[in-house]
Amino acid sequence: MVYNNIELTVSPEVAAIEAQLKTVIAKTIEVDAESINGVRIIRQSIDARSRHEIKINLSVDVYTDDTMPDKIEYPFHYQDVSHATPVIVVGCGPAGLFGALRLIELGLKPILLERGKEVSERKVDIAQINRNNGINPESNYCFGEGGAGTFSDGKLFSRSKKRGNFMRILLKFNQNGAADEILYEAHPHIGTDKLPDIIKKMRETIVEHGGEVHFKTKVTELIISDNRIKGVRTEEGNEYLSEAVILATGHSARDVYEMLNRQGVELEQKGFAMGVRIEHPQEQIDQIQYHLKAMHKEDRGKYLPAASYSLVTQVEGRGVYSFCMCPGGFIVPAATFEKETVVNGMSPSRRNSPFANSGIVVEIRPEDIEAHYKEEYGVLAGLKFQERYEKVAFQNGGGKAIAPAQRVSDFVRGKYTNDLPETSYVPGIVPSAMHFWLPEHIGKRLQSGIKEFDNKMHGFVTNEAIIVGVESRTSSPVRIPRNPDTLEHIQIHGLYPSGEGAGYAGGITSSALDGEKCAEKIAEWLK
Repeated sequence: MVYNNIELTVSPEVAAIEAQLKTVIAKTIEVDAESINGVRIIRQSIDARSRHEIKINLSVDVYTDDTMPDKIEYPFHYQDVSHATPVIVVGCGPAGLFGALRLIELGLKPILLERGKEVSERKVDIAQINRNNGINPESNYCFGEGGAGTFSDGKLFSRSKKRGNFMRILLKFNQNGAADEILYEAHPHIGTDKLPDIIKKMRETIVEHGGEVHFKTKVTELIISDNRIKGVRTEEGNEYLSEAVILATGHSARDVYEMLNRQGVELEQKGFAMGVRIEHPQEQIDQIQYHLKAMHKEDRGKYLPAASYSLVTQVEGRGVYSFCMCPGGFIVPAATFEKETVVNGMSPSRRNSPFANSGIVVEIRPEDIEAHYKEEYGVLAGLKFQERYEKVAFQNGGGKAIAPAQRVSDFVRGKYTNDLPETSYVPGIVPSAMHFWLPEHIGKRLQSGIKEFDNKMHGFVTNEAIIVGVESRTSSPVRIPRNPDTLEHIQIHGLYPSGEGAGYAGGITSSALDGEKCAEKIAEWLK
């Protein structure tokens, strides 16, 4: 017999130890514990609201008498598409990879073009950035196989509940090697140490079934005739021809927006966000979130994960919020060009770093951008504003990837920081008066927002925490407008802008799902 969706609230220890969990389940459904042949967790979340006792909320399927299936049935069926109709996919991030896999399911041949390197080669270039040996503009934390998410955390959580069936995306990650936990945790996370192998396996699946993947292949021009896409042209002058192109180049490919603008492809400004990375000792976040009296890692116990947080407030009509929170994580250098400083966050699968970091960013609307940017750059004004302050951050850093930083308590008081605590940011940090050089509409709102967060999480503003700048690549300041029904560009028939770079997604899962949707629309049209 199978008991579906049994709801339980248990201690962290019971949730972690199968024998204890079976005992609680047996009492709940009134059976003998020895008759339970298997337990499959469907949902799991932490409830830390009580100051006295932290609980784990579970929903489980329980198998008695019947044997629990030993493996998950995946709803994906790939076929040989070696001689099928080709579809070009530009970009090997989540939107591009999942779009390509979906095309194979639908009987179409993806030809995937990626400007960067395959994932193992990409690791070498990222190591050079961390050693302050310079940035390869085609292979870095943003560009290369797997996109920005591969080496910047791999969180699979999305705030949106309206985009579609996220479980398809989680199952596909799981099929390619991600742990079963991503299928039931409230905030699933793969880990930057696990993602490269998973991404590689997805690529191998594409090639095995007749698709093509071309690395170090930078698209520099769309081939357009009579407002119809005919293919793309690369930096080397090679042409790849198709009646359909998925453009999934990510939010950091500024040269792609400039190419589109130059070719007269319609673009539009959109809101985005900018701010800083904030970093605390993980023990401080554990102490605040788990209501611990002392600040020691062992007080959290071995059954609770590194604590996280999600914060949001309004300051002078604009949202200020935490973004991409990384418990037990690292701050990483995410610039794509020399003489720019950009920071992001990541966590390994075990989340065992002694630091916790998060983006703390301010909402920016098109009307917030200074007039001279709009006059000079038009629809790319937000992009140039973003770029400008990445250069300012570089000028206030220590050269190469060394980033400007300030103690949080000094920042909110508008005081200069003379010395800095230890950090997870490998290239290094230098003291900088970030309250002085950040744009006023960002800096002042950050100061007020962080003070408000301290009211919600007492101890958030502390001398032991730092901010590091700048966190500027939360999303694209540009949208590539498309028809909401067909998902084609509103002007170019057969061009399917997709994912974060198109302005229609905000993370790994939503980008992956958007890539799948574009593949489905292409299949409808071509067939």
